[in-house]
Amino acid sequence: MNFNGYINFHRPCEVPEVSVTAKGKQKRVYRWYATPWEILRQLPGLAGFLRAEATVDQVQRTAVAKSDTQAAVEM
Repeated sequence: MNFNGYINFHRPCEVPEVSVTAKGKQKRVYRWYATPWEILRQLPGLAGFLRAEATVDQVQRTAVAKSDTQAAVEM
C-alpha cells in the first residue's frame, strides 16, 4: 500500500450526514467537506489509531509542511 500525502492531507471529500425519513429510508446530505486527516483528528482516542512510533504532533507537522498546491504539483 502506498501512502499519498496529497489525498490524506490536502484533498477534501464529502462527509455525509445520514438521516432517516418518515418512511424509514436513509437520506444522505453532504454539508461538510474535509480531508481524511481532519476527519480522523476529530475521533476520540486519536493516538490509538496511529502507529506506535507516530505521534499526533508528527502527523500534524507532516500535514502542514506543504500547501495544497505544492502537494498537488508533486503528485
